[in-house]
Amino acid sequence: MLWFGRGLRRQGSNTLNRQDAPSAHEDPGFAESSQDDQSRSRDLEDLILHRLDEDKAQDVVLIDLKDKSSVADSLIVASGRSHRHVGALADHLLRALKDQGMGRCRVEGMPHCDWVLIDAGDVIVHLFRPEVRAFYNIEKNWSVEPPARASAAAAH
Repeated sequence: MLWFGRGLRRQGSNTLNRQDAPSAHEDPGFAESSQDDQSRSRDLEDLILHRLDEDKAQDVVLIDLKDKSSVADSLIVASGRSHRHVGALADHLLRALKDQGMGRCRVEGMPHCDWVLIDAGDVIVHLFRPEVRAFYNIEKNWSVEPPARASAAAAH
């Protein structure tokens, strides 16, 4: 089961749908170039989320960083089932980004594939093995509960 923050929901088996919700950055006074940047950032998010969904990434979380960090607009965190799955997720994602003209992404962690970080500019992607993700718990740093914990907390 995939979970997406900031207005993203999974519909059907392979379709992602963005339900537009106004953000703090969407101000009518912003210049047109700012809107183009937001559009490019959303297109990049959609590309990454679609690729991760196609490759069966687990527990995908999109964290909006626009009001929290100047480093990137968003952070995407996902898990793979094994070293090999994490490596395949990263490889396929890098190919998709290159096909879209973003071949200059910075990558860390590919040899071991416990935790692979892909810096795609406006979007930073963290791919983990489940044990490593639980250990580092980077969602907590951004005040976002992972899906399993959020649903467990709501049940109590």
